[in-house]
Amino acid sequence: MIDQYRSHMAERDKECLPPLPLNAVQTGALCALLLSPPSEEEDFLLSLLQDRVSPGVDPAAEVKADFLGDIARGTKISPLLDPLEAVRLLGTMRGGYNVRHLMALLSHEDLGDAAARALGGTLLVLDVFDEMVKLAEKLPTARRVLESWAAAEWFTGKPAVADAIDCIVFKVDGEINTDDFSPAGEAWSRPDIPLHALSMLRSRMEKPLEKISELKASGLPLVFAGDVVGTGSSRKSATNSLLWHIGEDIPFVPNKRQGGVVLGSKIAPIFFNTLEDSGALPIECDVSCLSMGQRIRIFPHEGRIEDEGGKTLIDFSLKTSVLLDGVRAGGRIPLIVGRTLQSKAAEALGLEPEPGIFATPTQPEDTGKGYTQAQKIIGKACGLEGVRPGMYCEPVMTTVGSQDTTGPMTRDELTELACLRFAADLVMQSFCHTAAYPRPVDILMHDTLPDFISERGGVSLKPGDGVIHSWLNRMLLPDTLGTGGDSHTRFPVGLSFPAGSGLVAFAAAMGSMPLDVPESVLVRFKGKRKPGITLRDLVNAIPLTAINTGLLTVEKAGKKNIFSGRILEIEGLEDLEVEEAFELTDASAERSAAGSCIRLKPEKVAEYLRSSASLLRRLVNEGYADAETLIRRADAMDLWCEKPFLLEADKDAEYAAVIEIDLEAITEPILACPNDPDDVRLLSEVAGTEVQEVFIGSCMTHIAHFRAAAVLLEGKQDLPARLWMCPPTRLDESALRREGLYNVMGRTGARMEMPGCSLCMGNQARIARGTTAFSTSTRNFPDRMGDDTKVYLGSAELAAITAVLGEIPDPALYFQVMHERVMGKEGALYHYLRFAGE
Repeated sequence: MIDQYRSHMAERDKECLPPLPLNAVQTGALCALLLSPPSEEEDFLLSLLQDRVSPGVDPAAEVKADFLGDIARGTKISPLLDPLEAVRLLGTMRGGYNVRHLMALLSHEDLGDAAARALGGTLLVLDVFDEMVKLAEKLPTARRVLESWAAAEWFTGKPAVADAIDCIVFKVDGEINTDDFSPAGEAWSRPDIPLHALSMLRSRMEKPLEKISELKASGLPLVFAGDVVGTGSSRKSATNSLLWHIGEDIPFVPNKRQGGVVLGSKIAPIFFNTLEDSGALPIECDVSCLSMGQRIRIFPHEGRIEDEGGKTLIDFSLKTSVLLDGVRAGGRIPLIVGRTLQSKAAEALGLEPEPGIFATPTQPEDTGKGYTQAQKIIGKACGLEGVRPGMYCEPVMTTVGSQDTTGPMTRDELTELACLRFAADLVMQSFCHTAAYPRPVDILMHDTLPDFISERGGVSLKPGDGVIHSWLNRMLLPDTLGTGGDSHTRFPVGLSFPAGSGLVAFAAAMGSMPLDVPESVLVRFKGKRKPGITLRDLVNAIPLTAINTGLLTVEKAGKKNIFSGRILEIEGLEDLEVEEAFELTDASAERSAAGSCIRLKPEKVAEYLRSSASLLRRLVNEGYADAETLIRRADAMDLWCEKPFLLEADKDAEYAAVIEIDLEAITEPILACPNDPDDVRLLSEVAGTEVQEVFIGSCMTHIAHFRAAAVLLEGKQDLPARLWMCPPTRLDESALRREGLYNVMGRTGARMEMPGCSLCMGNQARIARGTTAFSTSTRNFPDRMGDDTKVYLGSAELAAITAVLGEIPDPALYFQVMHERVMGKEGALYHYLRFAGE
């Protein structure tokens, strides 16, 4: 074991990487060696046991905890470990498998006090809290544990955030999206944080890691600065990579770091949250005066940044009053758990929680005005009529989604949280990003992650089933909240707040999620949509109208974005089907909105839910797990359908802005242009642009889009543009085959992809280098779909016509083709999958 691990260490060291944590087999071998250690290997073996085993409920942690428990009780003897040291090491394991051993040792004559100290610093104990209260009735050591939790000694024992932080600036100009920090093409390596961090920023600058090393030679910690930071997906791997370079090691947690400071003129909301979750300090401030390699001093409590000569460069305000507590606690999640533990322990002891330990969130005054739709949905999840912007709350998360490029990280986070059973009512795992062209590491994940999810009561899809959102939307309950480890987790029914894998794991494990309630922006449509104008055109009409009214700018310097960090609420399209509504809520991700909700008719939602309940029961019959969870959700859907009712905004609700869009004023298609989803223009402005690649697919599509595309493609062969087509789910694929449309699309020479995400993320198949593409996918960031490519975003109908022509048509030709092939057939084309009871 020693030889093999040292060989592994040497291989990793060639790439300046630490070794991987020990697995359960290696940990078992290590424990055997500790009973009879080879000469001169004593320190090495002890360091492995202390620092190279992941905590929580990792399988290796179970082996370690059992071994240390045996040493503490004296049933095993090691010349390197005495019982007291074994108890100390049990106290470093954060929760999970160590807790039972420590609780049993509370009654030990010699080790009880040490066990109490160890448990006093352990937070992930809520599942055994009631047992501890009972033990405290007869065991003084157990009572001391409760007293330690009530006094939050785990927190007060940590150093407070320094008054002044000296650091050196690592600055990247312009917009830095999460794909820059965590490239999609390297998604397979995300669980291996140090390895994945090697790819950070390599698409944005020359030799970024060499520059980081150069700056670190100053001996000062790095502070990251950027104009617009962390836009795009919700991937926590972006935060993990950044913190690997600017953070500090987490004691007793291998290959993961926390802390660090991030400065941004604008920090995307989800990225801000993942930084909070990781114990970093995100600060929004004007960074235009900062430059690469500049030495600065940050005064986090005072809200000031100076240069090394003492001149004030920047004044800032922290986003929340509890932000520095999160840094001190090692992240927002331990802070939340610790505060909860303090409150419960104080109550059990008949005490009031000791004041002044934790900062108190500042709650807004009640204006007395009405509530928006979103504020009512959040309020319902908190047991309130409504909530106000700026209010801190921890609402119930009814539905949680996880996909496969973040799922392995979510699994690791769940393991650290010592989660053995989900508290959220429904947790779903998909495999839509890696199923089509899997690497060996993906195959291993496909084989192991489903059982991990279903053993905890979650629902696991299968590779080839299709896109996470198309399935998760089939599992929603109206007027409830949820989250997901994908930035496009944007429920068309209810409301969701996408998050990084850490917060997604917390929501799944605890059943709730911290939320600072955002303001809302209302988009109100009026009038009647003209024939040939699609919902994707309405999606793009939102940023276009915001640009025209001065609420959004494309330029990154001094960027304006009224939607950023706010909830995008939509009215005026109540007749939409749920599948259609998702096009609009889904695209709120590209607006950098915190979430989105849309007003629909209850009867439309009821029809959708009856069908979805039938589908979930079909999944049970097909052997999908967890059956109990699926049946419980289907029953809840049926119950809602007995008396359909949806929350609506009050007439006097207040919004940060109201944007009105006249449907009759939209007279031609609207596209997003290369390479920014905010850069929207009319079709007439880009007509004639040659296109070499066309993609019809992603979560922005549904079966009706493929029917319309098939009608527009019928009879066409030898297309001048390479056409990719990818139905979102196997259900869509099956229906299209039965309708004979796969024959139509295949005869064009289209490349038919396995249902899933395909080109949208660009982590597997990619378009040719240097080409221009037209896509129905979600976003068109630089190099996302292919290297050095230019990507236009628009409707499936416009995509099909573009594929036939090899160029973007002008409005006259577009409407001519639509009139000839689509108009008058809408009833046959634009209908949706409905499932009958079996």
